[in-house]
Amino acid sequence: MRITVNGQPREVPEGTTLKALVELLALKGDRIACERNLEVVPRAKYAETKLADGDKLEIVTFVGGG
Repeated sequence: MRITVNGQPREVPEGTTLKALVELLALKGDRIACERNLEVVPRAKYAETKLADGDKLEIVTFVGGG
C-alpha cells in the first residue's frame, strides 16, 4: 500500500503498524513524535496503529543541544 512519510511517497505491506514503520526507518522510538493524518499518535499506541493506504505521516526526531 502507498503512504506518505514526511512528504515522500513510500510503499509498505498491508497490515504494517506504526511501530513496524518506525523500526523499518531505523528511528529511535523514545526520541520521535508521529502524526498520522494530522493527529498525534501516542507512543503507547504505535504497536496497535495499523497504517492504511493513503495515510499521511509526519515523523519528527528530537535532538538535544546546548
